[in-house]
Formats: sequence, structure tokens, C-alpha cells
Amino acid sequence: MAFGRRKKTTAEPVGSAGSAEETASAAPGTENGAAGSADSGPEHGPFDAADRPSEEGYVDLGALRIAATQGLALRLEVEEKTKRVVAVTLDLDGSSLQLQAFAAPRSETLWDEIRAQIVKSVSSQGGTADELEGRLGTELLARVPAQAQDGSKGYRVARFVGVDGPRWFLRGVFGGPAAMNPDAAAPLEDVFRNVVVVRGDAPLPPRDLLQLTLPRDASPLPKRNEDSAGDASKPEPPQRGPEITTIG
Repeated sequence: MAFGRRKKTTAEPVGSAGSAEETASAAPGTENGAAGSADSGPEHGPFDAADRPSEEGYVDLGALRIAATQGLALRLEVEEKTKRVVAVTLDLDGSSLQLQAFAAPRSETLWDEIRAQIVKSVSSQGGTADELEGRLGTELLARVPAQAQDGSKGYRVARFVGVDGPRWFLRGVFGGPAAMNPDAAAPLEDVFRNVVVVRGDAPLPPRDLLQLTLPRDASPLPKRNEDSAGDASKPEPPQRGPEITTIG
């Protein structure tokens, strides 16, 4: 599967809603029925590398490790000016999940402040952002006015989630059916819960992007153990397309 092309000239700030417009599909606004809450930690992810140190079963993207999931495809987004990878978008069953990881203060959290920034950004575009308690904790469901493919007026809908970890912050943006439909979102929510964030020990200013890298080779990663080959119950590794071209 080939990587999709995206227009991007600068890295999105951690609180920006701009990526919501790129990731979400134009659709009429609907209510999100998700319920419940979740936190990061040893019992439910996303995980810190200290809690999940092994790379087995994961695609290594530097600051992020993505668990092997059948049917999952990866798209890496490159900033034209710096040539660095600034985000990874995961596609599964017609929905998408964009992930970005940031440095965070040791003794402070970022998600409350970032939600307020997203609400302000969405409002400035004439949209709305509703705060909800969802399956992944406190979320934002954002709707920005847009023209649908048939020319009618509709909305670009995106669902923002965030997790404050030890010295890192992980932001996810669900697009497509997963932004609005809890059943459609469930498979990508499982992917999100299994993400491992590799903060590293280097001192970084709060909100700096953690460095993402291309997988080490072009073959699907990680490889399954030989004893699991042919077992349909074992998830296939995420598919990887050809090397990305510069986005611009």
C-alpha cells in the first residue's frame, strides 16, 4: 500500500486543530456515544517504554512503537522544510488515527491546556468543539464547516484524544467513521491503547515534537515468530508502502 500525500509546510503545534481538517472526512455532524475513561500506565496504555521495553511485536518509529495489527497501514508525514517525520497516520477499515508525541514537563500535564487551545482554534474557523468523557478519557469532538463532495454544506469532523505520560504527551486525532461511530472507532482505539512512547533521556523543551523515524527496512515489521506462521488468529504486521516522497 502506498503512502498518501499530504500538504504540510510546517509542523503542527501541539494544540493546533489544523491537522483535524487534513485527517477527518467531510460529513454531517453526529453525536458521539462513547463512554468511559482511560489513563496511561502499566495496566492500560498508551505505555511508556519503561513499562513495555521489548520491541517484539511492534513497528519501531523512533519515539513511537506501533503494535502489529491485521489490516493496519502506516503513513508517515514529512515536513518539507526540515525533512523530518512529524506525524504518523494509521489507516484501518476506512478510518484514520494521526499520532504525534511531544516532550512534557516532569511535574505538569498538558492535555487540559491543549484542549482549550484546540477549542479556540476550531471556534476561529466557525466550528464547534464539544468536550466529552469517552473511552480514552476526556476528549474533544470537533466540527469545522466544510463543503462535502456533492457540493452540499457539511462538517469536517475530528475526535481529539490526549494522554499525559511521564515527561511526554501523546495526541491522537481520529478521522473518518472512527471520529463519530464508537463501533467503528473500537479497532483504532485498541491500536492507540497499545502505542509505546519512547521519550528518551535528552533534555527537551516542553511541547517539542519527539523524533519519529522511518522503519529500519522496507519489509513489513515486525516479523512474526516462525511458530505463529499460518495461524490466522495471529495479527499480521502493519503494511508498509514505498518510501515517502516529500510532502509539499
